[in-house]
Amino acid sequence: MFKNYFKITWRNINRNKVSSIINISGLAIGLACVLLIGLYVKDELSYDRFFKDANRIYRVNTHEKMSNDEFIAGHTPPPVGLALLNNIPEVKSYTRIFKPGDEIVHFVNKGQKSSLTEKSLLSVDSNFLQFFDYPLIEGDKAKCLNGPNSIVLTQRSAKKYFGDASPIGRNLILDEYSAPFTVTAILKDLPTQSSLQFDVLQSNVGMPPVKHFNWSWVWLQMGTYVKLKDNVATDNVTLKRIEAKFPAMIRQQAATAFKRIGQPFDEFIKKGGKYELHLQSLKDVHLYSADIGSRFIVQGDIKYVYIFSAIALFIILLACVNFMNLATAQSAKRAKEVGIRKVLGSERKQLIGQFIAEALVYTLFAAVIAVVIVSLCLPAFNQLSAKSLNLSAFFNFYTWAGLLALIILTALLAGSYPAFFLTSLKPADVLKGGDFKTSSGGFFTRNALVVFQFTVSTVLIICTIVVYKQLIYNQSKDLGFNKENILIVTDADRLGKSEESFRQELQRLPGVSSASISTSLPTQNSFTDYYVPESTADNVTAAEKNISLSSFIVDEAFVPTLKMKMQSGRNFSKDFTDSASVILNETAAKQIGWNDPIGKHITYPGGNDVKFKVIGIVKDFNTESLHSQVSPFALFYTTSKAYRIGTSYVAVRIKPGDYDKTINTIQNKWKAFMPDNPFEYSFLDAEFDALYRTDQTIGKVFSVFTFLSLSVACLGLLGLAMYTAERRTKEIGIRKVLGASVQNVVSMLSKDFLKLVIIASVIAFPIAWYAMNKWLQDFAYPTDINWWVFAIAGTLTLVIALFTVSFQSIKAALMNPVKSLRSE
Repeated sequence: MFKNYFKITWRNINRNKVSSIINISGLAIGLACVLLIGLYVKDELSYDRFFKDANRIYRVNTHEKMSNDEFIAGHTPPPVGLALLNNIPEVKSYTRIFKPGDEIVHFVNKGQKSSLTEKSLLSVDSNFLQFFDYPLIEGDKAKCLNGPNSIVLTQRSAKKYFGDASPIGRNLILDEYSAPFTVTAILKDLPTQSSLQFDVLQSNVGMPPVKHFNWSWVWLQMGTYVKLKDNVATDNVTLKRIEAKFPAMIRQQAATAFKRIGQPFDEFIKKGGKYELHLQSLKDVHLYSADIGSRFIVQGDIKYVYIFSAIALFIILLACVNFMNLATAQSAKRAKEVGIRKVLGSERKQLIGQFIAEALVYTLFAAVIAVVIVSLCLPAFNQLSAKSLNLSAFFNFYTWAGLLALIILTALLAGSYPAFFLTSLKPADVLKGGDFKTSSGGFFTRNALVVFQFTVSTVLIICTIVVYKQLIYNQSKDLGFNKENILIVTDADRLGKSEESFRQELQRLPGVSSASISTSLPTQNSFTDYYVPESTADNVTAAEKNISLSSFIVDEAFVPTLKMKMQSGRNFSKDFTDSASVILNETAAKQIGWNDPIGKHITYPGGNDVKFKVIGIVKDFNTESLHSQVSPFALFYTTSKAYRIGTSYVAVRIKPGDYDKTINTIQNKWKAFMPDNPFEYSFLDAEFDALYRTDQTIGKVFSVFTFLSLSVACLGLLGLAMYTAERRTKEIGIRKVLGASVQNVVSMLSKDFLKLVIIASVIAFPIAWYAMNKWLQDFAYPTDINWWVFAIAGTLTLVIALFTVSFQSIKAALMNPVKSLRSE
């Protein structure tokens, strides 16, 4: 029976080569999209699941509200891990992570002294490699991080520093430390599905900031992970019960630390503050941390997994609709075959089996082509999606089982409508030689399928336009400063006391307009703490409202170099003693509530209650992406020593012209000051562009899959046009005999299809508006969804549909009416 089904299918493929090619092509495109997105989704869902105890490992998150600032962070104070171990019986062990920033590493390889900037370094507790079972190639995971000067390398970093020689026992010198570090172990290169990515590990035992702040419950710079005991359930009810013990522990443990910074914990809570700890499963960290700040992890977003999955689903549905429409287009030919088979005794279920088997054969051919397409397109898809997927994912049981299930479901979905429609026809109606009538339900179904196809395509077009409109807005919005032509020299703190001399040397260069030194810059991390504004006659309650301020420590050249705008007051100046001065942004001044902030003071409890005088108000400026609102911000002068964070940047405004020459000159100046340290630089506009890398990926993905969905939808429309032309052959012939022109015939055949496209657009507009309005809510500064976005999408869809339909309509209109009438 199945052999017979295959023979009949093969004959139909040979007999109807054009429609067969269109059928297989549409299904192949749909299946290829599903396979590519399936690989992406599988990769996203597999993060951190390779760890042996992944089900029992949890990250500790901090939910804090400090005056006006409320946030959830994947960071904790240093003492949290030990406090949980000692006070929560369900906790078996903990480990902590600290990211110290870039380090200059000096090493000797084959007798040559070299230096590199290591950007992928983590400082961890000594039990880190026992807690997370990353595979070790050499060394003892129980001892390799015990010493303050122990260091562990991955295979990749070992090769980078020592080539093919064994690195065990070799030394690396880190710029910040006097004693060399000894390589004690080699890790296998980390899997890409690890949310923690690093090349070098050093021990927290020798990390100065960790030791210095080991008492603090307000220094949120550690990543803390806990492992629950084997006999503890991991359901939500148990986790809630465990978390219910945290507030009492925090109140007891954090009281001394809060009092030390001049803010009693109970008073902090009474003023509306919040300090909570929560557990987040390690398996959820990668995809469910969109609203949780973290410096340590590779972060994804479950929202985009859903979006990509929905796109894949819709494209395979479009391909199945194509198959239905193209099968219907051949219905006049296949109906007589069905009639003869019924007369000869075939039962309806056998005929349905024939059509389903036919769809299965088409789908199998399409699946083979789809696998070839995926193998060819995978490098481009990796570049598009910022992934490292490879074909090895195909070679496992689950992938092949999934592919087989996908083929069967696609065949059932694509073949069901033609099978049930054609087998429902009565033999007498189709064997009389006349035209058989189809039900109004069948007509409605075919039109509804076309409307569905173009609704999906129009929605994707609108989404693509809005995404790119937002990306353009991100690049063009006034950020409160000029980010163009700003070169950033990192690791300037290594210049030590020579920082100012280096800055002055740069400022003298002919290609440089100005240069500034600061502890940080927009797109980089800022220092955040709370301050107490003074009460005044115009705001007597100011002192009762602590304000959380993010801040940079800057010199007098910072504001002019970034071309910021002073709203009132003055900039820092060497003509004044500004060590106790501060410049606030508009948002900070507004939240404090002073009518005239110039001359007012803020007190810094974390800095021995030092008072800073407000000397100026700078217009609001964005230090983060447009996903975030402008926060209250302060600029302190470089002589204030308000706090120490150990980072320093030089911002250099370059004159337009020969950029390469100017960069080389700056590099030469750096080498004159720091001959042993590599010159690392970037551009501020590129740093801002990097903040929108995920959004840019979404835009590219939407563009590609919009094109594919339109292509598939047009194949479906072509199928329906073929069906209509076939059904109306006699009518077209009579109209031409009676004098109808080609234009009249084309118009007659096209207008009904264009009506369907217009209906699809009307349905798509509110759907797309709702979807993109939800997406834009992730931006603090969203673009507008203008009327012309819908006009462009609708017009583009209409033009593409008209072009597709006209191809078949013109072909039918040019047919010789004598042949048309004779065939009838």
